Amino acid sequence: MKITDVEAIIVRQPEISLIGDGTQDSVIILVHTDEGITGIAEVDSAPFLVKAAIEMPDSHSACRGLKNILLGENPLDIERLWNKMYHYSYYQGRGGVVMHAISGIDMALWDIMGKALHRPVSQLIGGSCREKIPAYISILMPETEEEVKKLVDYHMVQGYSGIKFGWGSLGQDPKRDIALIRAAREALGSEKKLMIDIAMGWDDYKIALNTCHAFEEYNVFWVEEPFCVERKADFSKLRSETALNITAGEELCHVDEFDTYIREGCVDILQPDMSRCGGLTAARKIRDLACRSGIPIIPHNFKSGLLMSATLQFIAALPNALYLEYCGQETVLSRQLIAEPIQVKDGWVSIPDSPGFGVELNWETVEKYRVS
Repeated sequence: MKITDVEAIIVRQPEISLIGDGTQDSVIILVHTDEGITGIAEVDSAPFLVKAAIEMPDSHSACRGLKNILLGENPLDIERLWNKMYHYSYYQGRGGVVMHAISGIDMALWDIMGKALHRPVSQLIGGSCREKIPAYISILMPETEEEVKKLVDYHMVQGYSGIKFGWGSLGQDPKRDIALIRAAREALGSEKKLMIDIAMGWDDYKIALNTCHAFEEYNVFWVEEPFCVERKADFSKLRSETALNITAGEELCHVDEFDTYIREGCVDILQPDMSRCGGLTAARKIRDLACRSGIPIIPHNFKSGLLMSATLQFIAALPNALYLEYCGQETVLSRQLIAEPIQVKDGWVSIPDSPGFGVELNWETVEKYRVS
């Protein structure tokens, strides 16, 4: 089997709001082979930059387009191809968007292998540990306490294990943050988990610490990305000075970064994104690091059902999986990019057991929103 083409298809809603909702556009990766098997994946990144990293012409041996690196290769040589893409993308930068592009291609290669061997990807990356996983709903933080309560009531009837509010106005005004979290807990009740994603919004450490102490009163399960990810010392210090779980991982782009976060005691829970951390090839190594250190992994997953399908295969092979992050943004791409949407039933999501990732693209949606 040989790779014949690598496509990056951008899909985008007609109107884009700058509110932190990554489900308004996306980039789909397709890896085609001479045996008619096509691997599909989705990348949660800057779509036009991912496309450029894949399709760019070669400049020289240390600066090559990812597509050109792969043409004619055997798609089943996944780790060798990962290392080859990494090696020949030195000039573009091995973090950020180039690693995101590598991640998407890597996931598509795993989808090819699963389809070729007629097995779900979970069986190829360690073996299936479960058939379903409890989900928590993940949504953007609205502006008012009334809106918070309405969203809790609207979503929690599905039986989710908890709810995460993130981005929006969080991190700008501690008093407002506390009022919004109080409203969320009042609407949620005492049993369900409440998570908060500050989206790297805190600059002042003392304000961050005092706000976390206030959140403790409302039994917040975790505070996600309180600072920019470079502030590892502040992550570690905050973790030691609050009873809350501190989490991060979606912005990390290399196994070594996750290793550093573990060794320096930055987080209680790791949240790698399959489309940013290096794909499933890297995620397996992150899993092994976390398991040896006793750190739980709850992957970041805030996109469409296509990225969710890859995340679910990783979760199926994760020994200590706790929850699936289920994106609650009801955009056309988040809900209609795959042919059969992944559903929540009584708070649980079943993990597809068909070959590969177990999903297919909804080509009607792709063509309608495709950026030419």
